[in-house]
Amino acid sequence: MTKMKFMLYGLVFICFMDLFVQLPVMGPLAKSLGAGSFVTGLAVGLYSLTNMFGNLAAGIWIDRVGGKIVLITGFICTACVLLMYLLVNDPIYLLIVRFVHGLAGGLLVPSAFTLISKFASKGSGEGKAMALSGAAVGLAAIVGPAAAGILKARVGLDLLFLYTAVLLFIGALIALIWAPRDDRSDMKQIQHINSNKLKQPAEQQQASFTSIFNNKPVIQSYIGAFSLMFAMGALTYALPLKADQLSFPDQTAGLLLSTFGIVAILVFVLPVNKLFDRVPPLKLIFIGGLFVVISLLLLSLLRDKLSMYIVMGFYGLGFALLFPSLNALLIRNVTPENKGKAFGLFYAFFSIGVVAGSSGLSALSGYYDDVLRLAGAIIFIAGIGVCMWHKLEKQKKRDYDYERQETQL
Repeated sequence: MTKMKFMLYGLVFICFMDLFVQLPVMGPLAKSLGAGSFVTGLAVGLYSLTNMFGNLAAGIWIDRVGGKIVLITGFICTACVLLMYLLVNDPIYLLIVRFVHGLAGGLLVPSAFTLISKFASKGSGEGKAMALSGAAVGLAAIVGPAAAGILKARVGLDLLFLYTAVLLFIGALIALIWAPRDDRSDMKQIQHINSNKLKQPAEQQQASFTSIFNNKPVIQSYIGAFSLMFAMGALTYALPLKADQLSFPDQTAGLLLSTFGIVAILVFVLPVNKLFDRVPPLKLIFIGGLFVVISLLLLSLLRDKLSMYIVMGFYGLGFALLFPSLNALLIRNVTPENKGKAFGLFYAFFSIGVVAGSSGLSALSGYYDDVLRLAGAIIFIAGIGVCMWHKLEKQKKRDYDYERQETQL
């Protein structure tokens, strides 16, 4: 059981390595092919855009055939797409490969997290399971860009893509051997539920998505997912520009981002991760969101390198509180037959958040400090809205219970 658990976390690590390895090399690759600034930006952002549609497709497919099949298919398809980068020789072909890469990569994360959520739901530790999976994501966020930079410098881009493809093929093999099979009785029950809902497939899918969007805690997790990645998008755009403008050493922006990742991993793996199963997810989400907003505003005001490192550690604490809590809130409020679609939508909101936080905010203001302030303000307003919504729902429930008691009397 423990071996299977760590294999699943290893698969999450491999899934996110596909994303983080490409971050530091895609812009330079586009420029080396003669792409202008617009096409270079499009080449970087196109993956996240099409990844969103891959997430949605994965969610529907997972609920039909199970997470293991979708994960293996995603690994194989994404590895094959990575090999296509070896043939890229002009910007247009690069855009085509990025488009397909995003679609194929979109199959990976929802299926991996669906498998982890089913494994965790057999016990009672959804929060802790999501914290440990968050540690795998954080480790990939640290290892991926560093490994890409080293390999690019030593062996070149072609071998970097080749090695990453091999890693994903290994992931497919691990998933084939060690990933838990979807329980046949569960799959039959899910298929029976789905087949009895509506006879028309299109209507059936519409009903499933409607039931998800009518679930208030699930919507709250989606707002949180968007906000978390919105902040990340703003950071990844603004921090390198600010570090450059302040004449910090070249590696400073990367080290600042690594600082938050290290703090988050420590929270995920230390005994404090039991907190995620003891404290209601919404409380941790509100606290983590407040940490993120304060960090963004402080970063927009600071000019001292040491202070910025401290604030990024504070941001890492907020991220660590948010990521597992958002996943746990989702897991606890979706039915098994909709779990795949729910996770597909969840990570689609992740992708939208990254694009909106980087491209969207940079379109509103090119000044890095304004981008950080705008991101903090928008996330704060979203948090206030969710808080008011939550209190309104609790008041409605109290009024309903009171009226019931009065009727019974």
